[in-house]
Amino acid sequence: MPNKKRIHVFISGRVQGVFFRANTQNQAQKLELTGWVQNLTDGRVEAVFEGEEEKIKEMLGWIKNSPFPAKVKSIEIEEESFKGEFNNFEIRY
Repeated sequence: MPNKKRIHVFISGRVQGVFFRANTQNQAQKLELTGWVQNLTDGRVEAVFEGEEEKIKEMLGWIKNSPFPAKVKSIEIEEESFKGEFNNFEIRY
């Protein structure tokens, strides 16, 4: 059985108004991850990802090298207990 993991991330940089959430959702779905992503009022983006540990590592690599015009400056990562509470990956508003 694959190792399941959950991470809670806060992403700083040019990540709002550049389709970052939509691209993040597409990438998470490709990797079969569940969770959500949302903009914060301070300009950061917050997200929770659940899934196989290897796929989460791939997702973090994708975020660090996210597509233009987004520009990620930093990522805060908090590991949490896997809950399996999501059916899909959604954008929250």
